[in-house]
Amino acid sequence: MNWIEAAILGIIQGLTEFLPVSSTGHLYLGRHLFGLDEAGLFLDTMLHLGTLLAVLTVYWREILQIIRKPWSRISLLVIAGTIPTVIIGLTFKDYFEEISKTGVTIGWEFLATGVMLWAADAVKREGTKSVEQIRYSDAVWIGIFQGAAIMPALSRSGLTIAAALFRKIDKSAAAYFSFLLSIPSIAGAVLLQGKKLVEGGPEMLPLSSLLIGTAFSAVFGYIAVKWMISILQKGSLKGFAVYVWILGGLVLGAQWMGGF
Repeated sequence: MNWIEAAILGIIQGLTEFLPVSSTGHLYLGRHLFGLDEAGLFLDTMLHLGTLLAVLTVYWREILQIIRKPWSRISLLVIAGTIPTVIIGLTFKDYFEEISKTGVTIGWEFLATGVMLWAADAVKREGTKSVEQIRYSDAVWIGIFQGAAIMPALSRSGLTIAAALFRKIDKSAAAYFSFLLSIPSIAGAVLLQGKKLVEGGPEMLPLSSLLIGTAFSAVFGYIAVKWMISILQKGSLKGFAVYVWILGGLVLGAQWMGGF
């Protein structure tokens, strides 16, 4: 893996982690395109570390407040949303990892993400709940959707934002809670991948390329968070829905023709 490939994969991971189009699905396609299907766990870990740094940078004040008041209401809401995600992830981890290796379902998952985004856009103007009005049942509901995003091309940010909008949560509050909820999810993924790396031994990838990929992932992740907040406030999710429908159709077409 050269530094140009690392930079491109970092940009893909950074943008698609927080835009509602599925980072895992795009990263799978990107690695496949560059012939890096076996680049594997270390690369994924470093790219996820970049997006974790991005969201920590955006929400550092809120995170500092949570650390200072670990039993505040927002802290408990994040815990309530994380629990179903952890349960789903641990229960179906082996099954979904096997699916992720083959990529056989990602075309259909891109299409499903598009349906969710289109439906969410139709109700996003109806939300009135502020962050203070989010209930624990809302957090659990959103956490279940985040758990479903363990499927390779189901967008985590797309599903959690859609879930929040379906619960009549205000657009700004939906984005805020979705990205806040992503922190333990991404951090957990980094820790689990790190554990596997330690158990499996080091992978032979250039350190310079890994650092470049991580840096680009962090920078473009920061841009994506800010951009997504603006889109939810002023724009539409339908463009993203059309994009993932087209991408899903292309993947399915390539699979049907035996080229992917």
